[in-house]
Amino acid sequence: MSHELIINSTPNEVVIALLSDKRLIELHREKSGSKFMVGDIYYGKAKKVMTGLNAAFIDVGYEKDAFLHYLDLGPQAKSLIKYVQAVKAGKQNVSNLMYFKHESDIKKDGKINDIVKSGANLLVQVAKEPISAKGPRITTEISLAGRYIVLIPFTDKISVSSKIKNFEEKNRLKELMQSIKPKNFGVIVRTVAEGKTVAELEGDLNDLIKKWDECYKTLKTAEPPVRVLGEMDRTNSILRDFLNASFNAIHVNDPKVFEDLKIYLKSIAPDKLNILKLYDGKVPIFDAFGVEKQIKSLFGKTVHMKTGAYLVIEHTEALHVFDVNSGNRAKSDNSQEENAFEVNLEAAVEVARQLRLRDMGGIIVVDFIDLHSPDNRKKLFDKLKEEMKSDRAKHNILPPSKFGLIQITRQRLRPEINVEVMETCPNCNGTGKAQPSLLFVDQIENTLRFIIKEQNEKQVTLQVHPYIEAYIKKGSWWKRNSKQHKWKRDFNQWVDVQPAESYGLMEYHFFNKEMDEIVV
Repeated sequence: MSHELIINSTPNEVVIALLSDKRLIELHREKSGSKFMVGDIYYGKAKKVMTGLNAAFIDVGYEKDAFLHYLDLGPQAKSLIKYVQAVKAGKQNVSNLMYFKHESDIKKDGKINDIVKSGANLLVQVAKEPISAKGPRITTEISLAGRYIVLIPFTDKISVSSKIKNFEEKNRLKELMQSIKPKNFGVIVRTVAEGKTVAELEGDLNDLIKKWDECYKTLKTAEPPVRVLGEMDRTNSILRDFLNASFNAIHVNDPKVFEDLKIYLKSIAPDKLNILKLYDGKVPIFDAFGVEKQIKSLFGKTVHMKTGAYLVIEHTEALHVFDVNSGNRAKSDNSQEENAFEVNLEAAVEVARQLRLRDMGGIIVVDFIDLHSPDNRKKLFDKLKEEMKSDRAKHNILPPSKFGLIQITRQRLRPEINVEVMETCPNCNGTGKAQPSLLFVDQIENTLRFIIKEQNEKQVTLQVHPYIEAYIKKGSWWKRNSKQHKWKRDFNQWVDVQPAESYGLMEYHFFNKEMDEIVV
């Protein structure tokens, strides 16, 4: 199985597509200058302590106060509060915890007002990004994620990923971390650490200790609400979590992002530098790699599968429903049970993909086609569990109910990815009336004339729907009787015409030689 990362960088956002064997399995959007990402550490102020909810609302600078439940405090909450107070008072002169005296762990069934007082300043970490009308969900159980390990202050516990099955390797990693980790820092060893050398693990540990030191230095002079340590951007974090031998290409269309990734790759996997490629093609990068077409087909209420079966997906605030339909897919030589079973197996693969792709969370109900055979129902359940194994979000799948429904709960840390695939009619802009299509290319030509003659633009590029591109270029090459050649004669310069699959039929845009859009 091969993985590719396609990164489309624009002035307003970075869109990251993760492909597995050319199939889109994850899509991430990151707005430029975005804050309140999972992993960001803030110095905030407690605004309200709600004993009825056993929670507090903390001002971290977001328009809505962040939510801190007692269960999200973490066992070492008292130690963290003591440490922050000591730093602010100038009594903690170093970032390391070598001589720091721990406070006792908090009670599992305690009350929030015993730990957090209204008006108190706290160091917190974003556990869940703002979703809908809610502010971020936060925790005081600080953790710093690296490529191979996760560093947790105020504990000495060492854990190894349960996905590492080799008992000897687990013991090796535990003993290794015990010998190199600083006092009063706990460690979680990640799956990708399996087989790694002492130098690689120690290098990752040192990077995380530097982050903690950076957090300490910022905290000394910080006034709430302020971010004291930002998580790396989404692109780097995906590389950190996913990069392995199966990655065979990373394509990016922005030179600055390319250089940033090059530096990051050099630090975590210098042997993978050759897979990083700067895309400089004429068509948009998502069109070139077939991502745009997949996005259009995979988002929306109805998702069609190769065999003719399809899913209907409905959403509410906390519930998502998948309805599996066989459509026109039926083999005449198969029984109804066999047909239903085959459609359900295909749907299980697509449901697992859709959950990752859209990053759905909360309660998910899948209404598969009824199966009468208990053996088939078990095989379907096992198939869905197998497909969900690659999902990094915490999830739980219940066996089919007596009504044939499978229920899934899935953790949601970020707003759900929602791509609007229905387009406003480019002819009428939703009014129901359109300009005569006969005049459309004349309109493009008039705009082009103004850009070249009045604005004196050179090296103009026109991007249009592929159908319109084909019409503009239509004509014999040797007779040079296409619209494109006519423009060359009329305006004394060549106009590059490029297809853009994401455009509406009668949508067009002009760009200058730096590929900045020309606004007329």
